[in-house]
Amino acid sequence: MADDPLLHYGTPRHSGRYPWGSGSDKQQSGHDFLGTVASLRAKGMSETDIAKGFGVTTTQLRAARAIATNEQRKADVAQALRLKDKGMSNVSIGKRMGINESSVRALLDPAVADKRDILVATSNLLRSKVGPGKYLDIGAGTENHLGISSTKLSTAVAILRSEGYEVHNVQVEQLGTSKKTTVKVLAPPGTKYVDIVKNPHLIKSVAAYSEDGGRTYLGIEPPRNIDASRIAVRYANQGGDKADGVVFVRPGVQDVSLGSARYAQVRIAVGGTHFIKGMAMYQEGLPHGVDLVVNTNKHDTGNKLDALKSQKAEDNPFGATVRQRYYTDSSGHRHLSPINIVNEEGDWKDWSRSLSSQVLSKQGVALAKRQLDLAYASRKEQLHEIMHLTNPVVKQKLLETFADTADSAAVHLKAAALPRQGTHVILPIPSLKESEIYAPNYRNGEKVALIRFPHGGTFEIPEVTVNNKHAESRTTLGNALDAVGIHPKVAERLSGADFDGDTVLVIPNNRREVKTSAPLAGLKNFDPKQAYPAYTGMKPMSARSKQQQMGDVSNLITDMTIKGAKPDELARAVRHSMVVIDAEKHNLNYRQSYIDNGIASLKEKYQGRGSTGRLAGASTIVSRAGSQVRVPDRKLRPASRGGPVNPVTGAKVYVPTGEQFKDKSGRTVVRTARSTKLAEAANARTLSSGTPIENIYADHSNSLKALANSARKAALTAGSLNYSPTANKTYHSEVSSLSAKLNLALKNKPLERQAQLIANAVVAAKLHDNPGMDTADLKKVKGQALAAARDRVGAKKQQIVITDAEWQAIQAGAISTNKLRQVLDNAEADRVRQLATPHTAFAITPSKLAIAEARLASGYTQAEIADSLGVPVSTLNSALHRKGG
Repeated sequence: MADDPLLHYGTPRHSGRYPWGSGSDKQQSGHDFLGTVASLRAKGMSETDIAKGFGVTTTQLRAARAIATNEQRKADVAQALRLKDKGMSNVSIGKRMGINESSVRALLDPAVADKRDILVATSNLLRSKVGPGKYLDIGAGTENHLGISSTKLSTAVAILRSEGYEVHNVQVEQLGTSKKTTVKVLAPPGTKYVDIVKNPHLIKSVAAYSEDGGRTYLGIEPPRNIDASRIAVRYANQGGDKADGVVFVRPGVQDVSLGSARYAQVRIAVGGTHFIKGMAMYQEGLPHGVDLVVNTNKHDTGNKLDALKSQKAEDNPFGATVRQRYYTDSSGHRHLSPINIVNEEGDWKDWSRSLSSQVLSKQGVALAKRQLDLAYASRKEQLHEIMHLTNPVVKQKLLETFADTADSAAVHLKAAALPRQGTHVILPIPSLKESEIYAPNYRNGEKVALIRFPHGGTFEIPEVTVNNKHAESRTTLGNALDAVGIHPKVAERLSGADFDGDTVLVIPNNRREVKTSAPLAGLKNFDPKQAYPAYTGMKPMSARSKQQQMGDVSNLITDMTIKGAKPDELARAVRHSMVVIDAEKHNLNYRQSYIDNGIASLKEKYQGRGSTGRLAGASTIVSRAGSQVRVPDRKLRPASRGGPVNPVTGAKVYVPTGEQFKDKSGRTVVRTARSTKLAEAANARTLSSGTPIENIYADHSNSLKALANSARKAALTAGSLNYSPTANKTYHSEVSSLSAKLNLALKNKPLERQAQLIANAVVAAKLHDNPGMDTADLKKVKGQALAAARDRVGAKKQQIVITDAEWQAIQAGAISTNKLRQVLDNAEADRVRQLATPHTAFAITPSKLAIAEARLASGYTQAEIADSLGVPVSTLNSALHRKGG
């Protein structure tokens, strides 16, 4: 090795001890470097070996070669121009420079010069956007906005790095998920990683965007206020308590119109100081001069504003994410409406249709096992279909996606929905019987169970009969897309629901599969406000404390139910939960409720004590699954250390980042990340207390994790697609179309990162002003800030919809594996699955047929089974007939 010439050269950023260009001939080192690389290649060394010899990556080596080549070309152009200025011909210039005449013409060609100057122009642009206190996002998608290749961008960045500029990878919280976004940042010379971490709001995107034109941080215009004189309040003694939370709207009034919706969850600003919160629905015959009637369970104080909410002194006075409405008056002018929409008719119908563990664990073991088994069988069928895909790249992508969703399902523990169940917003119809419900999406005369989340147990699940012929309901709600009408007394049984936007799960229950029971005697006539008023000088409950206390008592009720607590014991816990949920709002003495209801003894009996002797808390897998735990900050294992997946087990492999920071007291602390107990459990049974229902859930979780691991393991050997230059030419127009769609999709990446940075800055400011903000409010602020930031910078995911012709091009190998992976990462998943799944003679596979038979045996109709499997009834019948025959 002593004679190896690589030992006599420095890194690509330096020549020996000195930077490139520091000698008298600024291009000499570039010539030397290119010559050295050429010499080593001539000796048979690979690019990888040469890079290792220089102590750099192949990417850095290529960037260095591009820089050196650019410097050499600049010198050659300068020499050719000097000789041309002296009157020499192209042939003579070629002889002088040792090149042919065509090469001289290329050096003097302005178009070639423009192409050659791309690196210079790009590096100048990046340099101009980076300065003191200014950092630049140069991550994925930046090249699409600049209109250059990723290689040219990397090379331009390498030029700046050779000048001392810094490049750091900074992680920023991804609002809306528990993940983080990595931002590749270009910073001025001398910038440390910690400088950027402390000031992420200074990171800007190359992609140009306009400011929000005076709009607020949270993306809404200052709301239009309605005059209080147009509002009337219907108090408890006037019947307002029977429709608490409902706002009656006079039909035909333009500025308060709900548009095409028949009902909507709204916020309406009043007089600049207050706002109405509730469900708006039309009502004929309102008092003269009044356009809105607010229903409340409060009593008249002489000031109707006392029945409303106070506006918050911040950008969004409502504290909720809203969509502002506009209307056009009779003169054709557009105006902002005082009606601000939270949800409107049609928004609820697509809410989750699965069954949560908090619901199903309070039902029978047999029902829980059946629905969990159906959920598992459906996922197993999905994996079966993916494993038979013919395109290896698509197969790998769908396997990886499947694994992630199966891992998530293993933690959330949701079961398959019962037939025709759906989420509906509740509205009051006082003239209905307490035993009835108006539900146009269900069959007249059938029994349905109503479940509100969260609920204490089967004693809070009313069963009612559908009456779709009820005159007032038909007039008020018509063929409502996702609302049901109930008698106000029914809402009281639904965990004390009101009508300001509360929803219920509606489940057909003719077979009485969903268990219900009589209301608990211990809750009869219990009014938490009367039982536990505050005493003089009592410190009120904070929002943060309310959230924590409510979580504790909810877990206690879940654990008690699973472990078979007696009705009087459940009543004690539920009474306390009713006090806690109102304690902050009505300043209730929740501490006395804790003592009177013997909550400590209930916790000890059903949750036990920890090793320190303190009450232990959540004790079943259902209540412990989502409990937060902190783990040392980590990342997926890089390819250089074996890759992110264990090739034997298929499990994800993490390595610690080792990141540290100084806490408020100045101590150095290892950074941690959030996770959950069930996500971290190698065996879900370790979180179970041993009850039958828990073991069913634990086994379900373990089975899903095993499915995820098998999918990841299979993805490692899925292979790649052979690229065909001939197919690339044959399908030139399809390839161009896919490239254009991909370019558009990738342009959103830097915009999305910029939106995340802006939103994080807004959230940080909100937290600074309100450090006691509870988790629920923080979640709202995060959602509002991110929505506004995306709108502000124009971030919008552009999904690629692959045409049949483009799919033919993909299957023929017309695009590279790398580009196909990029396309799939940004494509509409259902369309990809539709294109990739091989067509078979029969649409029902053996696995699907097994699911169909299980559901048929459970009492599902053939129409219901066919709908759930996504096949026609005729196909299902044919498959069952073949199996039977």
